[in-house]
Amino acid sequence: MPDAESGIFFEIVMNKNKIIVLLIALVAVFAYNKMQNKQPVQSQNQQKIEVVQKQNNVGKKNADTAQQKIEAVQKQNNANGKNADTAQQQIGSGKESAEAVLKQAFENEQSDIQVEGEGTVWKTLPDDNKGTRHQRFILKLSSGQTLLVAHNIDLADKIKGLKKGDKVAFYGEYEWSEQGGVIHWTHHDPSGRHTDGWLKHDGRLYQ
Repeated sequence: MPDAESGIFFEIVMNKNKIIVLLIALVAVFAYNKMQNKQPVQSQNQQKIEVVQKQNNVGKKNADTAQQKIEAVQKQNNANGKNADTAQQQIGSGKESAEAVLKQAFENEQSDIQVEGEGTVWKTLPDDNKGTRHQRFILKLSSGQTLLVAHNIDLADKIKGLKKGDKVAFYGEYEWSEQGGVIHWTHHDPSGRHTDGWLKHDGRLYQ
């Protein structure tokens, strides 16, 4: 049978063990609470980071879209510039080809050639009022070739105020002559049997 001292000692040991277990339990609860408190903060921080990343991604996408729009506009401008250059080249090549056609027709003494071109008034002549009336003037092409224009003013309006140095565009029929050639049929054909022609001066069409 244990004595009184042994019983007291055993009781003290048991009490100490209880205290230690209690302390461990308190520490565990405190640590758990602390971890629980940290998790919401970490979660909030993570959410904030994700929001910032999304905003950055949206900003990047907007920047990319804006850049694409700028590039599209630049491409369109470049395309328009190229189209304008091409159109200008076609106008130039058309003028050169017309003068080449007229030069060849003159050298080969050819007639009845429908042609469109432009020249500078080199000299104005009196109207031909014998029979069908014609306004007459001489055009000089950039190639140096001269053309007599005989414009029927019974079927088309007369170019008033025409003077030396004026630019005149024409579409008519070429007839060969030793002086360079004649352009006529620069008017509409009421019967519709011949191709309609015209003259253009100061932005106005005469046909």
